[in-house]
Amino acid sequence: MLQIKTFTFNPYQENTYIIYDEEKNCAIVDPGMYGPSDEKVISDFIASNGLNPQILLNTHCHVDHVLGNRFIFDQYGLYPQFHEGELPILIEVQNYAPQMGFRYEVSPIGESFLPAEGVIKIGNHELQLIFAPGHSPAHLCFYSAKNKFLIGGDVLFKNSIGRTDLPGGNHELLLKNIKEKIYILPDDITIYPGHGPTTTIGFEKANNPFIRA
Repeated sequence: MLQIKTFTFNPYQENTYIIYDEEKNCAIVDPGMYGPSDEKVISDFIASNGLNPQILLNTHCHVDHVLGNRFIFDQYGLYPQFHEGELPILIEVQNYAPQMGFRYEVSPIGESFLPAEGVIKIGNHELQLIFAPGHSPAHLCFYSAKNKFLIGGDVLFKNSIGRTDLPGGNHELLLKNIKEKIYILPDDITIYPGHGPTTTIGFEKANNPFIRA
């Protein structure tokens, strides 16, 4: 069974996740750590639980979701894995982060990227890739049917949706992908979003003011 630990970091109150299995294998998702104190929280959790970081995942590459990419690479030798369509967004972070007052350690970039469809593994467990652009040009979500959760990034929040006024945003495309790729999941799936509290597919279908089923 996969377990999820949630951390909230940086001025944007971004949710960083560690997903780990019974064999202590783990994935780090959207590391938003900003500064030594945040970095210590992550490294202490990994060390105290004896976890083995296997993969670093970015749902998308806006600044608040990649601030910790360099630290994870330096500590554990993991290149961030994301869809290639997010690469221009990641490269641009180093230009605009200083203008926003962020001290940004430039993210490494690996030689391989995640596809729009397929699975990734954490030990013997699989996460299905769901390609859901709209908030960003090539946003991915990570879905476990067996463990009944979706790592949703900035696609869908409790009673809200991702903003679409940033470069690469497309409001109509975001709504379309929520309806056709997220709302088709079972109602009891827990959504772990990029910001704010968890929610469920069923709750959002019935209550989300931006898009209801």
